[in-house]
Amino acid sequence: MKKLIIFIALILAIGGSAFWFLTSDKLNVIIAEQIEVQGKKFTEQLVTVKKVDMQLLSGAGTINGLILNNPSGFTTTPLFALDEITLDINLESLGAVHEGKPIVIDAIVIDKPEALVEFNETGGSNIQVILDAINKNIPQSSASNETSASQTDSPKIRVKKFVLAGVALRVDLTKLGNTTHKKTLPDIHLSNIGGEDGLPANELGGVMIKKALSAIWKEAKNAQKEVLKDQVKDKIKDKAKEKASELFNKWNKGN
Repeated sequence: MKKLIIFIALILAIGGSAFWFLTSDKLNVIIAEQIEVQGKKFTEQLVTVKKVDMQLLSGAGTINGLILNNPSGFTTTPLFALDEITLDINLESLGAVHEGKPIVIDAIVIDKPEALVEFNETGGSNIQVILDAINKNIPQSSASNETSASQTDSPKIRVKKFVLAGVALRVDLTKLGNTTHKKTLPDIHLSNIGGEDGLPANELGGVMIKKALSAIWKEAKNAQKEVLKDQVKDKIKDKAKEKASELFNKWNKGN
């Protein structure tokens, strides 16, 4: 996204002479490359993108076939995979960049992504490995929405609405003696990412990955708790049946 914003700034500076670039495939290639580079930088895992189609002059864009690989020590199934991300860019905000105001993305919608949360024998998980990497690699200013002096020359972006729609979640508890559980999550809505002042373009991706995975991780832990609760209930029921059977046998022997 960093390169994308740089070129938007260039448009404001040189006007119509950049039109050829905006309507060519070069911009889409650069954006795809940056998503992969920045994604790997924050997550320390391979991130790939199949296709990007930005229509900046109409304030719209799509990103297709984004995949985040699973960390080492877990299965080769991707941790996170999606068919399509749609973006609704606020065109009015582009004209205010020279005033120091952030570029505004009115909405980012990730439709029907697939997420895999795996637990290992010790209770650790693949998604926690990724979140730990992001927390290590993301600039501290991103967490507080404060921008250091060294980042003031980087264009800012603010996301009004971020939606994860219909996440197909699989929670793999096989290494904990259970099974794999599937669930379609209710739509997850996040808002005002970057705050009123926005975040530097090269930090926003890390923040969004963190927020998306954190929301999914929360749901996965809830699913794990429910499964473990059911396991405890089943064990209690089994013990109760076993105790009743013992008492019944004793009663029969006494008669």
